[in-house]
Amino acid sequence: MADESAPLLRSPLHDRHVALGAKLADFGGWEMPIEYAASGGGVLKEHAAVREAVGIFDVSHLGKAVVRGAGARAFVNACLTNDLDRIGPGQAQYTLCCDESGGVVDDLIAYLVSDDEVFLVPNAANTAEVVRRLAAAAPDGVEVTGAHRDFAVLAVQGPRSADVLAAVGLPADLDYMAYADADRDGRTVRVCRTGYTGEHGYELVPRWDDAAALWDALVEVVRDLGGLPAGLGARDTLRTEMGYPLHGQDLSLQISPLQARAGWAVGWKKPAFWGRDALLAEKQAGPARLLRGIEALDRGIPRSHVPVMSAEGDVVGEVTSGTFSPSRRVGIGLALISTDAGVDDGDELQLDLRGRRTGVRVVKPPFVPSHVR
Repeated sequence: MADESAPLLRSPLHDRHVALGAKLADFGGWEMPIEYAASGGGVLKEHAAVREAVGIFDVSHLGKAVVRGAGARAFVNACLTNDLDRIGPGQAQYTLCCDESGGVVDDLIAYLVSDDEVFLVPNAANTAEVVRRLAAAAPDGVEVTGAHRDFAVLAVQGPRSADVLAAVGLPADLDYMAYADADRDGRTVRVCRTGYTGEHGYELVPRWDDAAALWDALVEVVRDLGGLPAGLGARDTLRTEMGYPLHGQDLSLQISPLQARAGWAVGWKKPAFWGRDALLAEKQAGPARLLRGIEALDRGIPRSHVPVMSAEGDVVGEVTSGTFSPSRRVGIGLALISTDAGVDDGDELQLDLRGRRTGVRVVKPPFVPSHVR
C-alpha cells in the first residue's frame, strides 16, 4: 500500500494536466487527474467521448517492472496465475499475483518479450509489493527490476482510437492483447491493444521523458476527432459498465480470483503458481461468495460497502463497486453475494442506502456491449 505520509508522486504530464484545469486527487499515492471540467470535459462528457469517439488517459501511475535473465518467462509463469505458455512474444496477458492463501496481491498485465524477458504493469499502490515478492523468489540469473518512473503509460480508447494512432505515426493494426515496439521520431513506444474501458483501444508505453511530446501530439488529434482528454473518474465509470474489477475493491487479499469470477485468468493445469493449493481447494469446494452485477430499479446508486439484502431483509452480501452509469442512466455496481443465498441473474434484492431501502436486480455484466475486439 502507498505510504500516506509520503508526498504524492506526479506523472511526467503533471504540468499538462494543471494547464488543462484538471481536478487532481490522490490515486494510489499519485496525484492524478480525475476530470477536466475546467477545459470543457467532466466525467460525463469524458465518458461519452470514449464511448462515442475517443478519449486519452494518462495512467502513468500504473507500475512497471522488468523480469530479465535466462528462464525469466518460466520463473514468472511459476509465480503468477495465468499461463504464459498460452501466448508468444509480442503478446500480453492479464494475470494475478496471489499469496499462499489464494488472496490477490494484485492484478496486472504481463508483456511477453521473450523467454528471457517479461515486462509487467501492476497497479500503482501494489507495485513495490509485487516487485518485492518476485525479487525474493527469483533464482540466480533472473533479475527483477522496478521501473515505475522509467516509463509512462497513455491510454487511447474509443471507436476512433485507431485513427488517432495512425495520425501520429504509430501502428494500429494489432490483434487484441498484442503489442509492438514502434519507432516514432527516433523514440521507441510500446503499443499494445489493451485497455480498461470496453472500447477498441490502445495503451502506449513511452519512456518517461518522451511522454510529454507524445501526449501533446495525441491530444491535438483526439480533439480534432471529437474526443477529449479523460480522467480517472471516467475511467472508473467506463470500467464499471464493463464489470471489470478494481483491485482493492473487487479483488483483494480477502477476495480470491474465484470469488471475483476471474478463474479464467488462472492456469489450473500448471504445476505451480502462488496460491495454487488454496485456489484448487476453493475451486473443489466452491467459493462461498461470488461477484455479481447489480442495477438499480429506482434512483438509488450502489456504493462500496453498502449491505445487500434479500427481499426478507437478510444480509446476503456487500457492494464492492458502484456508480451512476452515464451510458445507461441508471445506478450499477458489483457486489459479493453469498452462494448460500441461492441468488440467480434476474433476481431482485435490496440495498440499505443510509437507512433507505432501494431495489436492485442481479444481472450479468457487462452492463453495455463490449467493443474491445
